[in-house]
Amino acid sequence: MVSAMNDSEWQRKGATLSNVTARKELGLTDDEIFRAIREGRLRWREGSAHGNPYLRLLRREVEALASRHHGAAYVKDHKAQAELLRIDRELRRLRSLISDLEDRRAKLSGDALPATPRRRVKR
Repeated sequence: MVSAMNDSEWQRKGATLSNVTARKELGLTDDEIFRAIREGRLRWREGSAHGNPYLRLLRREVEALASRHHGAAYVKDHKAQAELLRIDRELRRLRSLISDLEDRRAKLSGDALPATPRRRVKR
């Protein structure tokens, strides 16, 4: 039963992250990550994206490791910076989408045929 509980954590969206993401989001080094794995403080699984291998790690364990190494304030700041980057990226995407839709709308409005009068049907 405990195994099923552990597996569900690996399956839950957002519960895992890659070693690359851990470096970017939480400022950990590969050395710190591999040392923690060797010491048994981080569990990992193998992953692969487009043929490139990476380590899947449990987010809560990685955050605890980063807090131990750098302090809770450091982790909080790094997480906030990562979230700001995601928000900025999404805003740029949405602005581009809005611009494309407005261009398409303008084109369709300009290309619209003049309204033709309806014929009356005799009854």
